[in-house]
Amino acid sequence: MVAEDQALMAARKDLFSRALAAAPGRLHMAAHSHHLWPDATLAAQIEAWEDAAVLADHKWDKALGQVYPAAQALVARELNLPSSDTIVFAPNTHLLLATLVSAMTRPRPLRVLSTNGEFHSFRRQAQRWVESGEITLTLIDAEAPEFAERFLAAARTGEHDLIFVSHVFFKTGLVFDRVWELADRARPDGPWVVVDGYHGFRAIPTDLSALADRLFYVSGGYKYAMAGEGCAFLHAPAGFGPRPVLTGWYAEFGDLEGPPGGVGYVTDAGRFLGATFDPTGLYRFVAAGAMIEAEGLTTAGVAAHVRGLQVSLLDRIAAGQAGPLREAVVLNPPGNGPQARFIALRHPQANAWKHALADKGVVVDVRDDVLRVGLSVYHDEGDIAAFCGVCAGL
Repeated sequence: MVAEDQALMAARKDLFSRALAAAPGRLHMAAHSHHLWPDATLAAQIEAWEDAAVLADHKWDKALGQVYPAAQALVARELNLPSSDTIVFAPNTHLLLATLVSAMTRPRPLRVLSTNGEFHSFRRQAQRWVESGEITLTLIDAEAPEFAERFLAAARTGEHDLIFVSHVFFKTGLVFDRVWELADRARPDGPWVVVDGYHGFRAIPTDLSALADRLFYVSGGYKYAMAGEGCAFLHAPAGFGPRPVLTGWYAEFGDLEGPPGGVGYVTDAGRFLGATFDPTGLYRFVAAGAMIEAEGLTTAGVAAHVRGLQVSLLDRIAAGQAGPLREAVVLNPPGNGPQARFIALRHPQANAWKHALADKGVVVDVRDDVLRVGLSVYHDEGDIAAFCGVCAGL
């Protein structure tokens, strides 16, 4: 572990004093689901309101002229992108996904390759597209042995127009660390490769500098970026999807290209923009990102802090200190590679445990039969001990 990471092993509860004090009896162990908002975001929330009051109609000059590019720059620095112009924001990833697919010019139905482990923003929409004849869908089992080889082999067949897959699977916490190999398949005329990075962004160090011209990457501020909802983003490589069919009037802000007399689009990622939105989430995104950088909370450093707590948690569980959690199967134990920011525990009683813990003021969450425990920089060993103590009484 590098010295930078060692310096971050102490929890920074001070940065989250308002959220922690708001519910002093609560033990929040779901930072992977709804990350607590740092104090810096309250000032940003107020700033957004005050700008609307003071600037009125001219608030958009600041929101689009200052806040929006600052948010783009934060993403570009975190992902080591050559340019921030490839970043576009939207209220949620579902809207970005729908806009992206609308930009594909290949004949319908589109042939889509994905997995059975994708988040609902893709899962539900993809199922509906299948019903409507918009796509055909091939799914690879994300928990199957040799998943990576099977998925990459399917991608290499050349039989698909769109490849959509998570970097970190939201249910199991399994990391698909070979996802970047898919960039070799991507072409502007297809296939397109879309990486869902919501559980990877600011959780696992990610460098897209060598892949930025080929891969789409979608994520947002709700989880490890600590900014809450309303600020999802898409990295869109130049030359891919110049004219989305689903389009809003913000996509014509700037120098336009298009057929004479037709609908014009900007040539940067703004071509995927929609229409009027609430900019408050972007204010929080910028404030949280500025705090992260000012405090030296690098993704690698926070990941090292969390990994240490995860190891401690699993050691306590194995020793019987967390009661029945000892009976659960750990789906993603820390190893030598990248690690999700949550521990996934599979057990038939996972849902019952979640509700019993909620009654005792402990927040975790469940996906089917998987209990997820998410940790962040506002957790310490005392939280791990307290959590296990409550679990012992289940």
